[in-house]
Amino acid sequence: MLLVTGGAGFIGANFVLDWLAANDEPVVTLDALTYAGNLESLASLQGDPRHIFAHGDITDRTLVDSLLRQYRPRAVIHFAAESHVDRSILGPAAFIKTNVEGTFNLLDATRAYWDALAGDEKAAFRFLHVSTDEVYGSLGPDDAPFTERNAFEPNSPYSASKASSDHLVRAWHHTYGLPVLTTNCSNNYGPLQFPEKLIPLMIVSALAGNPLPVYGDGRNVRDWLHVGDHCCAIRTVLAGGRVGETYNVGGWNEMANVDVVKTVCSLLDELRPDAAGSYERLITYVKDRPGHDRRYAVDARKIESELGWRPAETFATGIRKTIMWYLNNEAWVSNVQSGAYRDWINKNYRGKE
Repeated sequence: MLLVTGGAGFIGANFVLDWLAANDEPVVTLDALTYAGNLESLASLQGDPRHIFAHGDITDRTLVDSLLRQYRPRAVIHFAAESHVDRSILGPAAFIKTNVEGTFNLLDATRAYWDALAGDEKAAFRFLHVSTDEVYGSLGPDDAPFTERNAFEPNSPYSASKASSDHLVRAWHHTYGLPVLTTNCSNNYGPLQFPEKLIPLMIVSALAGNPLPVYGDGRNVRDWLHVGDHCCAIRTVLAGGRVGETYNVGGWNEMANVDVVKTVCSLLDELRPDAAGSYERLITYVKDRPGHDRRYAVDARKIESELGWRPAETFATGIRKTIMWYLNNEAWVSNVQSGAYRDWINKNYRGKE
C-alpha cells in the first residue's frame, strides 16, 4: 500500500494512474481538493478496489495519523503542495501553510508511524518528497545546470516554501533517521494539468481566441519534463534510491517561454486550424512578474548514473501528445474552468499589456 498526498492534482493524479496501470499494489490518495485538485482526473479508478480516496488536508494531524494507522503504507509519496509562482506572489500565506506547515505535520506523523514499525517493515519504509528545481534560484545564460550540490537560493514565496519543506525533510532524516528520498524536478507538462500553468493556459486560451499572455520579453528559459517521464523517475527513485539522497529530475529540454508558446501555436495551426489565421497572432507581451527567475535547468546525470533513469520523451514528442490530449478531452478542460479560475486569470493578467 502507498499513501499518496496531493494525488488528485496534476502530477499526483498522473502518478496514481500510471502506478495502478503498471501493478496491483493499492494506493490511498489524500487530497484537500482545492482549486487544482480534481477528482475527475481519477474518474477511471471509480469502483477500483485498489484505489481509496481520502478527502482531507495534510495539516490535519488527526486525519493523517488515522490513515497511517488504518492502511499501514510501506511508503508515503508527498506531492501535496501549492505550486504556482504567480499565486504565491498574490497570496503567500497559503503556500506557507501547505508547503511548510503541511510538510512538517506529515513528516512528524510519519515519523511516529515509522518508529512503531519493526523488522523488515521498518527497514523497507520510505518517505519520498517531490520538490522543484526552483529551490536553487536562477541561472545565468552560460551557467552550468543545477546539480544536487547547489546551494538553495529561492526567489519567490513559492520556491522559498518548497526550499523550507526540503530542509525539513532533510532534518527529519538527519535527526530522527526517517528514511527519506527527495526529487527536484524541472517544469512539468502533460495531461491533466490545471490551465493556469504556461502550456495548458496557452492551449485553452488559443482555442478560445483569447490573448496568449507572455511575461516580459518571453526569453525566460525553463527545462521541460513530460509528466509521464517524471512519474517513471519517481517510481525509479522509490524502488532504488539511496536513503537520504536527493535526485534531480530533468527533461534535457531547455526552451525560452516564447518559443514554447510558438510551438504550441504551430501545432494547433496543424491540428485545429483557425480560419482567422495562425494562433501566433494572439501572442501578447505583458508586464513581467516580480522577481521572475531568468533561467532554470537541472543536471539529471545522477539519477541516470545511479538508477538508470533518463526521459523517454523529447519536447517535440511530448508537446504533441499533450496538445492531442487537451483537444480530445474538452469536457475535462471545460469542467475545471470554474468562475473562480476565470476571475484569477483576469486578476493576474488583465491590465498588464
